[in-house]
Parts: sequence; structure tokens; C-alpha cells
Amino acid sequence: MPLVNDADILNRVGNTPLVDLDSLSHDGVKYFAKLEGHNPFGSVKDRAVFWMIKDGEDRGILKKDKSIIIEPTSGNTGIALTGIANVLGYKVEIVIPDKVSNETKDIIRNLGAKVFETSDDLCPKVGAGTDQSIALATSIASSRPDTYYSPNQYANEANFMGHYVGTGPEIWKQTDGKVTHFFTGVGTGGTITGIGTFLKEKNPDVRIIGCQPQQNHLIQGWRNFEESAKPDLFLKRESVVDDWVSIDNDEAFSVVGEVFRKDHLLISPSSAAVYACMKKYSVQDDACVVGIFADDGRKFKSVYAKQNVMTEDEFDSSLKSAKHMSELAY
Repeated sequence: MPLVNDADILNRVGNTPLVDLDSLSHDGVKYFAKLEGHNPFGSVKDRAVFWMIKDGEDRGILKKDKSIIIEPTSGNTGIALTGIANVLGYKVEIVIPDKVSNETKDIIRNLGAKVFETSDDLCPKVGAGTDQSIALATSIASSRPDTYYSPNQYANEANFMGHYVGTGPEIWKQTDGKVTHFFTGVGTGGTITGIGTFLKEKNPDVRIIGCQPQQNHLIQGWRNFEESAKPDLFLKRESVVDDWVSIDNDEAFSVVGEVFRKDHLLISPSSAAVYACMKKYSVQDDACVVGIFADDGRKFKSVYAKQNVMTEDEFDSSLKSAKHMSELAY
């Protein structure tokens, strides 16, 4: 069922908690997770979507009672876009790969979007298919330019701005300006460049570290740049990234249980991949390390069962006892 209009929901975008990762902290090094699952529609993409929609309205290319929003996505953007657009009174159509978790696709449909499923070779996270997926959404939009609007998260400056004026300043304030290392994966590039640019302006010595998955990976929303072109948004400011850490599927999925046991967090595959990269990367004493946990694990029950991370019963039990699970707007 479509979401009931409630503009107060939009006030919950941003200002997400920063929590200790006691499992990684040692001696003079403190590790923290920025829990983006506390956004109203459950992920870091709420920020970019809110900014892109408002930017479209401000520029007069997105109009109430006329425009339909269409966008290619590998999951979280689709949920955020459908939810926020619904609150603001827009219809949404989503182009999504069929390999995305059934839970994610069900959420998008239940929020009221029309969904186009593409074959795996069109998946936004696996290489050349990115351009094809974008092209599919663009083709639909171009057939009725007076009606369709595609935010194009891969090139939209509003995606960058949502993190430059939002997430970056939040991290700086929450760490009292002590952050020394920042970790995140890369999908569109908006998160790493927006936060990275802000933190570098505050302190040029802050290390910005990109997390990169293996080829043919299973980390929803991420890119491997050996098989996938760098998005335009990332290319504009890629020099902000100081270093990269590579992670494979096994390394990422293997820490899901560890993080639950030690930190009592039920995390997503992308959050697990960031955690694994933080664990793998050498950091000296007297450091303050922050990683983006883009969403929590509640959408990945079927994925974790398939990957033998935990059984469905184990997942249900973990979900009941996990800490820092937010109340979502759907």
C-alpha cells in the first residue's frame, strides 16, 4: 500500500547515530559506525534522494501532479525514492535487476512504485550493464519527456551535496573534529566524494579510504572499477580518495555473524564489507576511524540464508535482539 502522506517523515532524513565498534577499537584507536539505516526509509540513499527531488523541484523540471520519477537502482535508492516521492505526491517507476533481494523488491512495490526487472547483465553494480540499465530508464523517460523525470544519481550534483552539507558535517561534529580515517564503498560516488570533500576541507590530513568489492560481487549497491566504469559524479572528485581496500565476497559475509556477536548489530552486506575493510586496513595509534554502514540487515534474510551466513530462524532471532534497529517509515 502507498505510504500515507506525512511531511514530518522528511524531518527524519539525516542526523543518524554514530556508535562505537568495540570489536575493533583497541589501545588508542577508536572505531565507529555511522548507522544510515536510521534514515526513515532505511538507508544512506534517503539523503541523496531528498536532495535530488528538491533540486528537480527548484529547477522546475519536477512538477507536482504532472511528473513521474523514473530511476535505475540496485535497491536502496529505489526504496528511498519511492518512499520520499510518495510523501511528496509523485508517482515512481523503478528499473531494478532481478538478482536484487526479494525483500527489497517487495518493499519498493509495497510503497507503490511500478517496477521493471532487468536481467542480471543490466545490473547497476556489475560492469558494463550499468550503462545499459541507465539507458533503459533514459529510454522510457525520453519517450515522454513532458511527463518523466530521471534524477540520474550517477551524475546528479545534488547527490554529492546531500553528503557535503549533511553527512560530512554530522561526522565532524559527532567526533568533535577528531576523525582521522573515513571508510565507505562506492556506488554512484556521491557518499565518498561529498563526505570526503567536506572532511578534507576541515582537515587535509583526514584519510579517505574507498572500499572496493571483487569482480562479480554480491555487495548490493557497490562497484568494482575493473569491471565497471566510474560514474561521472565520482570522476569529478575522485582525487579526494587517498587509498583503496579490496574485499571479496567471503571476507564480507564472514563478518556478519562476528559483528552481531560482538557489537550486537544486524548489518547489511555492504555494511559488513565496510567493517571487513576497516578490520583489514592498518591504522596507527591515536586514530578515530569512521565507517558508513549504509543500511541494516533486515532486508537480507533470503540473501543470508542463500550464502549460509545464518539460517532463517537464526536471522529472525538476531533481528529480535539486535541493538540500534530503527523504526522505519514503511
